[in-house]
Amino acid sequence: MRWEKKMEETIKIKYHSDQIEKLEYIAGKSDWIDLRAAKDYQLKKGEFALIDLGISVQLPRGYEMITAARSSLFKNYGLIQTNAIGVIDETYCGDDDVICMPVYATRDTEVHINDRVCQFRIFEHQPRIRFEECETLGNQTRGGFGSTGRQ
Repeated sequence: MRWEKKMEETIKIKYHSDQIEKLEYIAGKSDWIDLRAAKDYQLKKGEFALIDLGISVQLPRGYEMITAARSSLFKNYGLIQTNAIGVIDETYCGDDDVICMPVYATRDTEVHINDRVCQFRIFEHQPRIRFEECETLGNQTRGGFGSTGRQ
């Protein structure tokens, strides 16, 4: 499959709920992995909640985890992930460092134990960057922000 790599990394996982399914790749379609609600939630329109995802992790050294809402989260639940994406670095690795998803309800809704609400993948830390200030970048302007595909 196109996303398979030659190397494999290990993530240690502590499950805080025996009611959620174990982590696995999304049905052979992607290298993202679904995360599930570990508790039931009843939210009224306008309410905020931290959805408990029922796991703590220890990432491999030099990696970070990015969490993002599933594409169906808003359609199915009327929820918006309030921080757009979540970033979990390798130091968030204690037994009680439970991963959560901050959400805002745009309508009355319910989330049940084991509902797939978000997904994650891990990335290697970016290399150390040196910033070089200059008067010009020396390249042709492409058209400005939002110009792709415009004539």
